[in-house]
Amino acid sequence: MRLDDEQESSHFEVQDGRGGGGGFGGGLGMLLPLIGSRFGCGGIVVALIIMMVMGMNPLSLIGGGGGGQPVQTQRPATTELTDIQRTSLKVLGSTERRWDEIFRAEGQTYPPPTLVFYSQNGQSGCGAAQAAMGPFYCPADQRIYIDTDFFKEMETRFNAPGDFPIGYIIAHEVGHHIQTITGEADRIRRAQQRASEAEGNALQVKMELQADCYAGVWAARDTNLMEAGDLEEGMRAAEAIGDDTLQKAAGRRPVPESFTHGSSVQRMAWLRKGLSTGDPAQCDTFNGSL
Repeated sequence: MRLDDEQESSHFEVQDGRGGGGGFGGGLGMLLPLIGSRFGCGGIVVALIIMMVMGMNPLSLIGGGGGGQPVQTQRPATTELTDIQRTSLKVLGSTERRWDEIFRAEGQTYPPPTLVFYSQNGQSGCGAAQAAMGPFYCPADQRIYIDTDFFKEMETRFNAPGDFPIGYIIAHEVGHHIQTITGEADRIRRAQQRASEAEGNALQVKMELQADCYAGVWAARDTNLMEAGDLEEGMRAAEAIGDDTLQKAAGRRPVPESFTHGSSVQRMAWLRKGLSTGDPAQCDTFNGSL
C-alpha cells in the first residue's frame, strides 16, 4: 500500500498490559455474545480451537481472573510508536477520511472509532482483551483492540505478509463500527436472540462478510492507496482466516453450521465485491448475492 502520504489518525490509545487481565472473570457474560464479532477467531468454537493450537488452556476463559493492578492506558507521543503502530494509524486515518466522505454524502456525520494497542493482555469495554482473540471491535466502547503481535502471526503462521493484510484487518473492524453506529448490529443481535444456534451463526457469518465487503469499499475509494500485489495479499489474508481453513488447521473437519465468520471462499468473494464496486450499498450480505 502507498501509505507515505497518509495522515495518521489521532484516535488511539496504548495499554501497557502489565496490570489486569488474568482471564475473563466477571466480564465473561458480556464478552461471549460479542466473540462472534471478533476478527480471526471464528466465534466461541473456533476461538477455543485456536487457543488449543497455540498451547493455551481454554479453561482460562472461566478462570477467576480479576487480580492485579488496572491496565494502564496512555496516548504516547507519535515518536514512541512502533512502525507497525504507525502503519495501523495511517490505515485508520484513511478509513476515517473515506467513511467521512460516504456519510457526508448522505447528510450524516461519521464518528470514528478509537484504536487501542495492547500487548498480550488488555482490558476493553467488553471484558478482557487477550492476544489469542485476535483483533476485535467492542461495540460497548466503540473501540478496536489490537495486539500488534498478531500481524507477525499473519505473516508467519497464516502466510499472509504485506501491508494490505494490516489494512484489511483494521478496515474489517471499522466495518463492525459502521454496523454499530448505523444500528445494523443491534438489529442482528435481536434476531440472534430469537434464533436457534445454527440460525444465529448464519446471521453472524453475514455480519462478518459485510464487514469484509466494507473493508473492500474503503480500499476501493482510496484510489492512491492500492498498488500492485495488494489484491493478492488481501485474498491470501481472507483465505487464511476463513472458518473452514481455521478448523482444518486445528485438525478438525469443517462444520459449516458452526461457522461464524464465513468460509475462505465467502470471505474472499465479499472482500473482492467491495473492492470492485466501492459501494457500501452493494455489501448487503443479508439480502444480496454475489
